[in-house]
Amino acid sequence: MKLNLNNVSLKITAGLPKQFPADRVPQIAFSGRSNVGKSSLINCLLNRKSLARVSGEPGKTITVNFYDVDRKLYLVDLPGYGYAKRSPEEKKRWSALTDGFFTDNRNIDCLKLVVQLIDSRTGPTKDDLDMLYYLAETGLPHIIAATKADKLNATETREFLAAMEEGEFTRDLPLILCSAKSGRGRDELWRALTDAADVK
Repeated sequence: MKLNLNNVSLKITAGLPKQFPADRVPQIAFSGRSNVGKSSLINCLLNRKSLARVSGEPGKTITVNFYDVDRKLYLVDLPGYGYAKRSPEEKKRWSALTDGFFTDNRNIDCLKLVVQLIDSRTGPTKDDLDMLYYLAETGLPHIIAATKADKLNATETREFLAAMEEGEFTRDLPLILCSAKSGRGRDELWRALTDAADVK
C-alpha cells in the first residue's frame, strides 16, 4: 500500500445527496448500526485518534462523511442505523440520506466496496441482515468487518465465526475480525480496501 496516511482529511460532511463529492475518486463505504464502532475503526485505519468523530450519543449525527486519503481514496462513513431513541422524523431523514448514497450518488460506479460492520459480541441484528440483503440484491461488492473482537475469548470467537458461516447473508462473505482498540485486523482490512479500489 502506497497511500500516505499523513495526508488525510475530512473532505465533505454531506447532509444531502447533492453535496456528495463530484470528483471521481474510488469510494469505500462503511455501513453499520449506531454504536457498532464505525468511527473508531476508521480512526484506527487512518492512525488518528479523533479524525472521525466518536459520538457519545449514538445516532445523533445524520450525515455522510467523506474522508480523503491521499487524494486517491474516499473512506465514506454512512450514518448509523437502528438507534431506538431516534425520532420518526430523524429515522426518515437517515433512510433518505443513506438510500440517496446508493441511488442518487452521481459517482456510484466509483463505489468499490461496502464494509458492513457487525458487532462480534451480538452478531448481526435484523437491521444488519436487511442491509446485507440489500447489498446482495443490488450486487454491490461487500465484506464484513466484525468489530470489538478484542472483547471475545477464544470460545466466543469460534462460536461467532461458526454462526456467521451458517447465516444466509453472511456465510459466503469475506469476514475480518477487527478491534479498533488493539488494531487487530487493520492490515488485513487495508489489503481488502486497496485491492477493491485498485489503489497502487
